[in-house]
Amino acid sequence: MKNLNTLLAGIFLAVAMPFGALVISSQVQLGSLGRAPAEEGGPLFPSLEPGLAIQGRAVYVSLGCVSCHTQQVRPAGQGSDIARGYGVRASVARDYVQQKPVLLGDRRIGPDLANYGARTKGLDIDALLRDPASSGATWHPYYSYLYALSADGKSVVPSERAVALVAYLKSLRQDYSSPEAKLKQ
Repeated sequence: MKNLNTLLAGIFLAVAMPFGALVISSQVQLGSLGRAPAEEGGPLFPSLEPGLAIQGRAVYVSLGCVSCHTQQVRPAGQGSDIARGYGVRASVARDYVQQKPVLLGDRRIGPDLANYGARTKGLDIDALLRDPASSGATWHPYYSYLYALSADGKSVVPSERAVALVAYLKSLRQDYSSPEAKLKQ
């Protein structure tokens, strides 16, 4: 009985030290990541989100979009994301250094949105949100309540939340080289 405290302290240290080493080494490795130039002397990536996109991120979370969409392009050996056109390269940790909180998603029911802004040039995102069936996305929920008819009743006007959400979706881009993930030429 007199060695019980020593035994318990040894068990605690045997569990706490490896756990602490994992946490500290992860913080040292990933906690110091910042923006990096794509090429020598080029602009820093990932770029800063504009204010409207930050507001759109809050709308994205409040609507529960993160429940059905991921924002993470998997490497070639772990899925067919690049072949599906979700992105031009796999996602890396540096892609998320500006995001608070990181919205990776927990399951993918809808398409991945990591590079959505770069791959949807010319697509009417408002039409998809208002009436998904007309865009062929029968599985997508309707967000028509984010839109209203204009005073003359001839056109549809997006609310502030809809404008912010579309700005956020258009800001989602991973079409740049980073030190960890070069774009294929």
